[in-house]
Amino acid sequence: MTRGSSCVIMLMMQMHVIMWVDMIVLAEGGRIGINWGRVSYQKMMPSMVVDLLLQNEIKEVRIFNPAGNVLEAFTGTRGQLAVSISIPNDHFYKVNTTENALQWVDNWITTFKQRINMRYVIVGTDPFSISFVNKTRENNAGILKMVQDAVNARGYGMEIKVSTPQYTDMINTHLNTTLKPSEAEFLPQYTDMMTDYLRLLQKNKAPVMLNLSPLQYVQENNLDINFAFMDKKSSYIVRDNNGLVYDNAFEFLYDSFLWAMKKSGFDDMKLVVTQIGWPTDALQVGTVTNAERFYASFLPYISSNRGTPLKPGLNIDVFLHSLSDENKVTLDWGPFQRHWGIYQFNGEPKFRIDFTGQGREIWPSIARGFTYMPTRWCVFNGDMRDNKTVSGEVDKCCNLADCSSLEEGGSCSHLDYKQKVSYAFNRYFQTRVTNQTDICYMKGFGHVVYKDPSDGRCSFPIEIIAAERKQRLDEFLGERSTSDDPEEYYPAAASVPRGDMVLQFTILIFLPLLIIYW
Repeated sequence: MTRGSSCVIMLMMQMHVIMWVDMIVLAEGGRIGINWGRVSYQKMMPSMVVDLLLQNEIKEVRIFNPAGNVLEAFTGTRGQLAVSISIPNDHFYKVNTTENALQWVDNWITTFKQRINMRYVIVGTDPFSISFVNKTRENNAGILKMVQDAVNARGYGMEIKVSTPQYTDMINTHLNTTLKPSEAEFLPQYTDMMTDYLRLLQKNKAPVMLNLSPLQYVQENNLDINFAFMDKKSSYIVRDNNGLVYDNAFEFLYDSFLWAMKKSGFDDMKLVVTQIGWPTDALQVGTVTNAERFYASFLPYISSNRGTPLKPGLNIDVFLHSLSDENKVTLDWGPFQRHWGIYQFNGEPKFRIDFTGQGREIWPSIARGFTYMPTRWCVFNGDMRDNKTVSGEVDKCCNLADCSSLEEGGSCSHLDYKQKVSYAFNRYFQTRVTNQTDICYMKGFGHVVYKDPSDGRCSFPIEIIAAERKQRLDEFLGERSTSDDPEEYYPAAASVPRGDMVLQFTILIFLPLLIIYW
């Protein structure tokens, strides 16, 4: 055999191996990640979250509000997890100059990069959305460029990409059901800005990101609710002019966005879904049953590598929204926004879900290591002689705690007046996480009971004790703090490892006195 023929054979073998590897990658389907937001009174300890992700074989996580102790928990997971971190809209001031952006990159990427597999930096969200217009940041592209330039300057640009999620209401098909995906385009007032934004992403080989909500799309357009699911039970079908057929909102909206990008001259860019899920409370169709149904068909679809009618065989990466509820999220866009979580605050899953996309009817792993408040509840004593004062106490409680389950369609909306007052009193009482029963006084209208007032449909929860307060104690006793967020160590309620409850209460009660005396 000649040297030349040997080289040809070797080249053919290499090409065969490359093709075989490509087939393996395609067979894996899209990546299934999850969002972890922490705007909540109760925060699972970061180490618990890492354990949950690994046990459930989740390979991607997006952290909405990064903090030092959070990222520390992910160190050592490079071969198992890819981590994306966000810069919220209201944190743009931290990266609004070249110096600030470089400092941010040094703090959050350089510090952790060797120990964490970092994939994306996500700058703000929904800048061109009509629904969220009051939160729009028209300087988003400038901030995006500032952060990407800083990432590139530090030498991370090949590995870490910077992008911003858009919402589907910035395309004309979102609120016009007479239009087909092939007729989609960006709204005129945003066309130029989107073109600049897409050009910037294309230059840096970064993906386009999209927040997509099948449920909200269906509700806003008064369509058959089944169109929000992917199990082919919808009576509403969209037949495009090109012959393509859509029987679910996800493929309809995804392909509509692809068409809008194509008409702006960007047909070859990766489109990642950074937020999709189903709420489980505070909405008529926001139920645990519907959430389980949604994920049961959606996740196998993502892992199947089926693609969409417009792009058959396309791998679609998604981030599920979200790991757990966030009971301090704003109510501006509806109380159900506090109930996207797949997990409850105590680390128990709400429903069956197979995060691997294999479609198995399994319960995911349960988080371990929580300590609960004593088994008692604060309820209304039934005194109806001064309803004005009672209403004032209810308003106080619900302003400081989460009463969203009482909203129409919520799991506790069926309660009578006295029960609703009790629910409000108890949410406030539990959120305070205190050993003092006089918190339940409520101007003489509350009292503590030891029998669970839950009725089967509506749960009166017992909160979990603040773990991150314990972390603050550890810092006080000499351990290093890595957080730049003061609230990180001062939530009203969160999780804590199991231990001696008497000792924990002693620490929580006497620590402030110790600090003052010191």
